Amino acid sequence: MGARLAGGRWNSKGLGLVYVSSSRALCMAEIAVHLPLGIIPQDYALAQILIPDSIIIDTIDIRKLPKGWNQFPFITGTQKIGDKFILENKHLALRVPSAVVQGDFNYLINPLHTSIKKIKIQDTEPFTFDQRFFKR
Repeated sequence: MGARLAGGRWNSKGLGLVYVSSSRALCMAEIAVHLPLGIIPQDYALAQILIPDSIIIDTIDIRKLPKGWNQFPFITGTQKIGDKFILENKHLALRVPSAVVQGDFNYLINPLHTSIKKIKIQDTEPFTFDQRFFKR
């Protein structure tokens, strides 16, 4: 819901996406860069999801991204890519490079795609952030 309300690197305000990370470490890094300094989330939960092998995941070629795609604040060029992905509605998921951790990837899930029900939550568990991570 947050991505639809505020927009994000890969979507404009008003168009929803579910942002997920390929690992726990990347997930933590992505969350940390968006939190105010010193604020440690106390009520986070980690959800592991399964995207079946039968789902075709579209992929962004990093070499074709616009210059400055990984800058902060983000550029509208990446939002246009994500908006097109949502509106074309061809694929359920899109693999995109992380702007936070070079070489790692996030996945954008289109909640309006008809195959959304094929994604299963395998497990959820409380996730505690190490206090040292937020002390600078």
